[in-house]
Amino acid sequence: MDLLLHDRTYLVTGGSSGIGDATIALLLAEGANVVTCARRPDVLAAAVARWSAPSGRVVAVPADVRDPDAMAALVADAERAFGGLDGVVNNAGQSRMAGLDKVGLEDFRDELDLKFSSVLNVVQPALRLLEHSPVASVVTVNAVLAKQPETRLVTTSAARAGLLNLTKSMSVEYAGRGVRVNSVCLGLVDTGQWRRRYESSGTEEDFATWERQIAADRGIALGRFGHADEVAHAIAFLLSPRSSYVTGAALDVCGGVARGIF
Repeated sequence: MDLLLHDRTYLVTGGSSGIGDATIALLLAEGANVVTCARRPDVLAAAVARWSAPSGRVVAVPADVRDPDAMAALVADAERAFGGLDGVVNNAGQSRMAGLDKVGLEDFRDELDLKFSSVLNVVQPALRLLEHSPVASVVTVNAVLAKQPETRLVTTSAARAGLLNLTKSMSVEYAGRGVRVNSVCLGLVDTGQWRRRYESSGTEEDFATWERQIAADRGIALGRFGHADEVAHAIAFLLSPRSSYVTGAALDVCGGVARGIF
């Protein structure tokens, strides 16, 4: 199926690895232009080389999503390079593995700041460009934690619940301006974070065995972690005009770990 992304322009935060990397690779394969950022210049440069995109199709800038001036400048870069924006993927973020007895109020503040600023700092300046696109779409990468709290990730699950609520509010607020807003809610995905946890776990088992054990412990119906490209395809669909009647939705890409009916 042609997703009708050819010659469209998309801004993807956290593009240097994992889901952001896979999403950008897919968008480029579909013929889109991409603007992206990541905090580490060396990792970002390696990603750009890996994509092997045609000249002029990618703008990649080392920047932190928590910096509103940097995000406004990134949006300006998109306008200068491609004349506008057709979509935004809010992908930057991380999870904090800690229970309630190990965190304080400052930890909650920090998580809320990251989850909210990584979206608002990008979408607010991008809105003036998005509303001129006939196919404008925003996709926020969230997690099923937003809908089913996890005591081992207490600050992150609380912040993600707030982000899900914020994204729903944005979908209502921006609908009249022709901008669709949706969420992709992840389960466990095999990215750098989980590889680092495996390496620091001290286990003598190989990654595949360790992964299956965690999947069983977390109740993942498919019995494995997801892969970044599986998430990227869901994101691309929600960006695409093929999903033109979808807004305010939260699409679970979680291998069946979601235990609620909602």
